[in-house]
Amino acid sequence: MTLRAPLFALLIAASAPAIAEAQAVEAISVWGRRANELGRATSASEGRIAYADFAVRPLLRPGELIEAVPGLAATQHSGAGKANQYFLRGFNLDHGTDLAASLDGVPLNLPSHGHGQGYLDLNVLTPEFVHDIRFKKGPYGAENGDFATAGAVAFETADHLHGDGLQAWVGENAYYRAVGSKALSDNLLVAADVSTARGAWSTPEDLKKINILGRALVGGWSVTALAYDADWNATDQVPRRAVEIGALGRLDAVDTTDGGETSRYMLSARRRDLLRGLDAVVYVQRYKLDLFSNFTYFLDDPVHGDQFEQADQRWVYGGSLTRRWTPIDGWSFRTGGSVRVDDIGKVGLYRTTARARREIVRQDALTEWSAAVWGEASRRFGKLDATFGLRADAMGADVKAGDPRNSGTVGEVLVSPKLALAWRISRSFEAYADAGRGFHSNDARGAVITVDPVTADLVERSPLLSPSDGAELGLRWKYAGLSLTAAAWALHVDSELVYVGDAGFTEASGATRRAGVELLADWRPSAHLNLTASYAATHARFVGDPPKGDHIPNAVSSVLSTGASWKLGETSTLSLTWRRLSAAPLVEDNSVRSRPTSLVNAVFVQAFGRVSLMVEVLNLTNSKRDDIAYFYVSRLPGEPSKGVDDVHFHPVEPRAVRAGLKVNF
Repeated sequence: MTLRAPLFALLIAASAPAIAEAQAVEAISVWGRRANELGRATSASEGRIAYADFAVRPLLRPGELIEAVPGLAATQHSGAGKANQYFLRGFNLDHGTDLAASLDGVPLNLPSHGHGQGYLDLNVLTPEFVHDIRFKKGPYGAENGDFATAGAVAFETADHLHGDGLQAWVGENAYYRAVGSKALSDNLLVAADVSTARGAWSTPEDLKKINILGRALVGGWSVTALAYDADWNATDQVPRRAVEIGALGRLDAVDTTDGGETSRYMLSARRRDLLRGLDAVVYVQRYKLDLFSNFTYFLDDPVHGDQFEQADQRWVYGGSLTRRWTPIDGWSFRTGGSVRVDDIGKVGLYRTTARARREIVRQDALTEWSAAVWGEASRRFGKLDATFGLRADAMGADVKAGDPRNSGTVGEVLVSPKLALAWRISRSFEAYADAGRGFHSNDARGAVITVDPVTADLVERSPLLSPSDGAELGLRWKYAGLSLTAAAWALHVDSELVYVGDAGFTEASGATRRAGVELLADWRPSAHLNLTASYAATHARFVGDPPKGDHIPNAVSSVLSTGASWKLGETSTLSLTWRRLSAAPLVEDNSVRSRPTSLVNAVFVQAFGRVSLMVEVLNLTNSKRDDIAYFYVSRLPGEPSKGVDDVHFHPVEPRAVRAGLKVNF
């Protein structure tokens, strides 16, 4: 019995289409674990994590599910309904510019977004709905395109349920959650996740969130409808100076009207044939966000305050197709293509007070499109498997800005070569060498901008596509219940300009170079105990001799995480996780640094037949460290008009206990 009793289990069968077309074939539900990648992987830093490996993870919020990927961390500096901050390979991925993610083949990142480029909101996930996580780090896979610079993560849900069930959770700070699922027939299921929470903050967060999932198997296609809606109040980061003198508490807010509301509705159809290597996906999405934030308080407007609203409303249409071929003896080919259109009816930035709009900074509409084709050719040469890849991306946009001077059209094309070598030294030992070019797109508004929307000064445009080049050497070893992997990597990102959604203009950012090592251990000394540990260290710097210094702000130098899962008996299990984020520079000259943060979470389950009792303890040691910190100028009432340079931090949430009851019908 796992700790988070599943709504979905891993379905192992010939293929979903075959099941739908041949009803005589019986579906078999199997508890899967971390896959053995020897002989299949093309790098040391890729892998697959099955449900049984992350079902036992205690989670404060859905986005932390991504921490099942070794070396990846998720934090938050605002309300629970906002996208997380992600840390991977020396990137502060605010909020996903260099980390691509998908759900059942549908891309989740949002380009030219009102808050930040590549905005990645994983609150659309319900952890119990996910049964499989696949990841690839670095720009070495031809199938991964925009935003997959540091890596790509693919979340998969199951076509069948492992029995119907209902969960009910209660916890401190008025936390309530219900998760339920029902198979209406062999080919039709529905599931829902509803939660509310006051939160630990002085200003009630009042989170209200609902996720609804429906899936039908029709004629070999898996048709999925997903609806997500949330609204919340936010306690953003607070200035350290105010907390140290007692003017503010750690859990207080300067502007108590910050917060937001968002929704995302997705309809997709997918057809997969494992025998032919076919994977076809078509989708449509409707997305909305209204986000209210105030980071500088009274610096720009001492009378009304500095709160601003970021709004985004769009339709997203697209699809992708992948196919495996073996037309030549000894060679294997994979080819694919994708198209996507973001019809952004409104993306805006407004000055507000208590969520009431006072002034339009800029309000635009745009249509952004992208198309890609890619191919990989693989062949074995003795003990060496070689994969040669090539990807071509075309992207364009038509921006209709509120200020006609910032309107325009733009288009660019990028070709990205890839190479992956895997040397099977023995049945238990494999070595890898990988290299490739990747990219992320920049906000289309920054690619056509002419004048600053506030000052009307002339500004420099950013390229629409920003390439990066990377390489990696790795090892993978497996013996009995122990698996070890190691990777050494380097990544160079070209000089670029970055569009700042909080201000509506572009700012310069020089070329960067990152290098690091990653280590992963997975040990199962017995059938009752599983131990995991991962360590990722990164050296991140600006290239050349920047006048302010060469350190990259918020580039965390190391992420260390460990986990243990004990099956205490036939009916009880205990799981612990520990994650440590190292200190990071907050300014380019490294004169101000953040503090390291460690978190311990635990979860216990006791089964009583068809009923299971679950107890979760989050932040077990009641750490009072920072979830994230920044250094910038802000102004509180009574302070000098030019403001005060200070560290602004968002604390980790205090220790919280939650209890859940799961009933299998």
